[in-house]
Amino acid sequence: MKTLQIGNLLASVPIVQGGMGVGISLSGLASAVANEGGIGVISSAGLGVIYNDYSKDYRKASVWGLRQEIRKAREATRGIIGVNVMVAMSNFVDMVRTAVAEKADIIFSGAGLPLNLPSFLPEGAKTKLAPIVSSARAAGLLCRKWFSEYRYVPDAIVVEGPKAGGHLGYKPDQIGDERFSLERILPEVVSQVRAFGAEHERRIPVIAGGGIYTGEDIYRILSLGADGVQMGTRFVTTDECDAAPEFKQSYLDAGEEDIEIIQSPVGMPGRAIRNSFLDRVKEGLKRPRACPFDCIKTCDVTRSPYCIMLALYNAFRGKLQNGYVFCGANAWRADRIQSVHELIASLKAEYDAFSLKERLFDSKR
Repeated sequence: MKTLQIGNLLASVPIVQGGMGVGISLSGLASAVANEGGIGVISSAGLGVIYNDYSKDYRKASVWGLRQEIRKAREATRGIIGVNVMVAMSNFVDMVRTAVAEKADIIFSGAGLPLNLPSFLPEGAKTKLAPIVSSARAAGLLCRKWFSEYRYVPDAIVVEGPKAGGHLGYKPDQIGDERFSLERILPEVVSQVRAFGAEHERRIPVIAGGGIYTGEDIYRILSLGADGVQMGTRFVTTDECDAAPEFKQSYLDAGEEDIEIIQSPVGMPGRAIRNSFLDRVKEGLKRPRACPFDCIKTCDVTRSPYCIMLALYNAFRGKLQNGYVFCGANAWRADRIQSVHELIASLKAEYDAFSLKERLFDSKR
């Protein structure tokens, strides 16, 4: 496999482990991926619930929790540790500033365009910034905005296709439309980003995610111009994933027909595994009386059928009767729990085997 370079950060494996909340990718998973040469990513979503023993104040507990997770990851690895911070989070600024103060290597930010992200980076900070986009238009807009407002060139750009897990940056009718597939939009994003980088004499790596499952997938996506890939679903069914065993088992039990698109209370479509909780939502689950956390800017408690924070937190703890599991389009393909080391080794072997096959094919033409 190629290496992935982001500024002075060099990942020997071009794999970014996608940030998965609530609690699915914390220090345990992130450090394991970093130890294998990839980029491990801690999700900052919902840490105020996970660390509510520290404080009942959601924002205070969130800051404390992120500090603890970054520090625990640092103790477990010398590899690259990133933090995922969603723009839609009400404590977005707190989480960004905490990640920078704790010297996270890189911040990945999506669920909205992080147009003001560079404004929170103090002079001399080493943390890299990587926005997550879903189109070439969004990539170009963000690049121009960052440079015109802050004289900042993105350190990397992540493009997520509609087969990704969790909240999706697409309209419902775009998710199954081939015109919006990762394979279709990736070359457009690469072209846009390469042109902007050339203008400013910088190479901005493009990382592609959404539906990438095998080493062959990695090879094909890199062949389309990506410098690296983002993978989330594959890392759920690992020993080191921070979720409860019941959460992981739901992937193993799922069939292809169980993967569905839902409308999240935050106002975006999402991909999840159908279960009894989601069935009850469709039947008219009782709405919450009040918002207990004020965690997402776009969530309206008067119209929400349930509290998404509590639903995802319950799932993280394995209480799936009161929550549900986000997943990528290929989650149904999971068939066993393995270590991160075993997973990375198998992806490398698949990549190498397909690469050799392609070279032999080319030599015979």
